Amino acid sequence: MKESVSNGNLVTPMLFPYEPEQYWQQVRQIIREEVSNAEKNRPVATTFETPGMTYKPLYKIAEVCNLFHVTKPTIYDWVKHGKLKPFKIRSRVYFLWQDIQNLLHSDPA
Repeated sequence: MKESVSNGNLVTPMLFPYEPEQYWQQVRQIIREEVSNAEKNRPVATTFETPGMTYKPLYKIAEVCNLFHVTKPTIYDWVKHGKLKPFKIRSRVYFLWQDIQNLLHSDPA
């Protein structure tokens, strides 16, 4: 299956009608187009909705992180310093909507 080239290197022939460099250029172009389309179609902000409810009473830690644009260790630090109170249901940790609202509207002082 391998063919010898004039310089002595072995090359596996490609079984499609493109030169390898032309093929890889087209693949790169397709990837660039897909990435740019994905960036254009990405939602601007994440909203968390529960059908049939006017507000969501409990938030997961990932949702709180997204609301405040912080990392999980920051949330754990806020819990440690008493800014947020966690509620554990089975093995999951949740935060009350009222506590999040209080933290959103509190003075940054």
